[in-house]
Amino acid sequence: MGIVLKQSLNNTIITYLGFAVGAVNTLFLYTRFLTDEYYGLVGVILSASAVLMPLLAFGVPNTLVKYFSGFKDSTHKNGFLTLMLVLPLFLILPVALISYVAYDAIGNFLAKENPIVKGYVWYIFIIGMSMAYFEIFYALAKVHMKSIFGNFLKEVFTRIGVTILLIMVYFNWISVDTFLISLVILYILRMLIMKFYAYSLQMPVLSFKFPANTKTIIQYSALIILGGSAAVVLLEVDKVMINQFIKIENVAYYSVAIFIATVISVPSRAMHQIVYPLTAEILTKNDTASLKNLYHRSALTLFIISGLLYLLIIVNLGDLYLLLSDDYSKGFFVVLLIGLAKVYDAILGNNNAILYNSDYYKMLLILGVFLAIITILFNMWLIPEYELIGAAIASFSAIFIYNTLKIVFVKVRFGILPFSNAMLKVLLVLVLLGVAFYFITIPFHPILSISIKSILMIVFYTWVLYRFKLSEDVSGVLHKFFKK
Repeated sequence: MGIVLKQSLNNTIITYLGFAVGAVNTLFLYTRFLTDEYYGLVGVILSASAVLMPLLAFGVPNTLVKYFSGFKDSTHKNGFLTLMLVLPLFLILPVALISYVAYDAIGNFLAKENPIVKGYVWYIFIIGMSMAYFEIFYALAKVHMKSIFGNFLKEVFTRIGVTILLIMVYFNWISVDTFLISLVILYILRMLIMKFYAYSLQMPVLSFKFPANTKTIIQYSALIILGGSAAVVLLEVDKVMINQFIKIENVAYYSVAIFIATVISVPSRAMHQIVYPLTAEILTKNDTASLKNLYHRSALTLFIISGLLYLLIIVNLGDLYLLLSDDYSKGFFVVLLIGLAKVYDAILGNNNAILYNSDYYKMLLILGVFLAIITILFNMWLIPEYELIGAAIASFSAIFIYNTLKIVFVKVRFGILPFSNAMLKVLLVLVLLGVAFYFITIPFHPILSISIKSILMIVFYTWVLYRFKLSEDVSGVLHKFFKK
């Protein structure tokens, strides 16, 4: 367990570092060094690549992690690794051929509203393919319990590369077109570095003696494609569809708003690295009492943290937008809605860990695909009518439905809910705190105003949590901190 906790801690630090670099890029460098049109184009290219990635990966990253430890002798293991490296080509090659033959048709479809997108179809494909094989090589490293370097490449490397490229654009050392080409090269380079690192841990030996359960492995991979694609669609497809219906500059405004709201989900990502193995162990023992306890505690802890982050964002959002151009303030209600959706995600606690480690993961994947389709339909309906607000409503509605169904499913199958009386008390504190601070105006520079408000809110909120012991886990951490 020591190596798991150690790597979880290091990965959490790396994730926050990557997020900090991403914040500088998203909120300040992109918005100042690129025009809104080209910033929107970058958003479309990266989001379309991310949507394409699960398909091109053929579910291999998850399959590699699930089945690798089951092969003990080198012959079967080599055959399995060969299968994992070759399998994605059965989708990559046909997609590449289709992209080549139907290049103009695909370009015209993507450029229906914004002609600037037409010339970048290959950029989308190459980045998507690089993302897919990066995840495969990263999974190969993870099965050897080596996740830190891969996480650094995933969370930090690309963002630092983008920072350098944007600075080069600012000083006119490279053109915007060169920046976009360099962005493609950056993703290819990340994939190759990950490949060499993974191969240093274990060099795959080419063997076409595939395992006896190859059919089962391929079926599992195909099923994971559905789940992975659904998850990415829920996160990324709105930016692609904004490009289809309204001016591409709106993708830039939407991207900034989404990034701000995503701050709320960072603690959840960190905690899930710890609760996943704990949940799996509890389910193996069939310990319902411990499962209910972990469900309540994880949900309450994440609600306490995410609720505070949501309030900090909302009460300071006006000042934050003063640091950007006026056009970016169009994303105000996007932050409001998507932020709320992220809080709802947090309230679920270890719900995903329960479902994915149980026998019901197939139902979850199918449900995800159904809701991804609903998301696309909502976007097609709402974006032409309400533009950015429509995209936010579509995403919020899909996430709300999806999360509610997951809560109901766990209740029906396991007889437990994430909610508790303590959660209601925390909600009351958050509402009162939000009302009190939202209308407070501090007549200083926006950065100073944000700092003062945030410090006051955090101090008051922490005092209430500690004084009234609303959470055993949080109170325990605070007690140790104050004691030191």
